[in-house]
Amino acid sequence: MFDSRPYIFYAYMNKKGFIFDLDGVIVDTAKYHFLAWRKLAKSLGITFSEEDNELLKGVSRVSSLEKILAWGEQELSKERFDELLHKKNNDYLGHIAKMTREEILPDVPRVLSYLKSLDQPMALGSASKNARRILTEVDLIHEFQVIVDGSNVSKAKPDPEVFLNAATGLKMNPKDCIVFEDSLAGIEAANSAGMLSVGIGDAKVLKDAKFVFKDFTEISNQFILNELIS
Repeated sequence: MFDSRPYIFYAYMNKKGFIFDLDGVIVDTAKYHFLAWRKLAKSLGITFSEEDNELLKGVSRVSSLEKILAWGEQELSKERFDELLHKKNNDYLGHIAKMTREEILPDVPRVLSYLKSLDQPMALGSASKNARRILTEVDLIHEFQVIVDGSNVSKAKPDPEVFLNAATGLKMNPKDCIVFEDSLAGIEAANSAGMLSVGIGDAKVLKDAKFVFKDFTEISNQFILNELIS
C-alpha cells in the first residue's frame, strides 16, 4: 500500500500562505452586489447590466460608484455620493443577512479543511468591508488566522496592499503566498505582490493567472500538495 506519510511530512515542512478572496471565490455574493448596484443605478437613470457588474469585481465600493457615475456621465456632491454608498450597502446587507452555509461555493470547505490538515496558514484578502459579517453568516470565520478587508486597506485592487497586508499578518514572505481570485484586478494585485495567482472562473478573463480553474471542484488535493505546497 502506498504510504503518504513522507509526503504529508514534506507538506508540513513547506509552509505557504494561502490567501483567499471572498466574493466569487468562497461565496457568490456578486448577485447581491448586482441587485444593489442596479437599484442604485436605476434611481439615477443609469442602465446597469450584469456585464457592468463583472467590471466591478474586486473593486472597492467607492471606486465602484465612481465607475457607475462615469458610465452615466454624472457627478454628485460628496454628501449625495456618501448617501448613495450608505444606501447601497444597506440594500446589500439586507441580502447577506439571509445567507447560510448552503451558499458556500462547491468544494471550498474541502480545500480549507485539507489546508488546515497540513497546517498551512490561511488568510482572507477582500475588498469587502462586510467580509467578517459574511464569513460569520456562513460559519467560516474560524477558518482564517488573518482577515484583511476593506476596513484595513486604503488602496483597492489592483493595488497589492490587501494581499501584502495578509502576508504580513500570516508572517509569510509574499513569494511564499498563493492567492485565489476571481477578478482581473485581483489577479493583477496578486501578481504585483509577487505571489502565485490561482484564478477561479473564466480562463479567458483570468489569463494572467498562473493557474485557472472553473471552481474548486477542479482543484484536487494532490494538485494543492504537488503544485502549490511542494
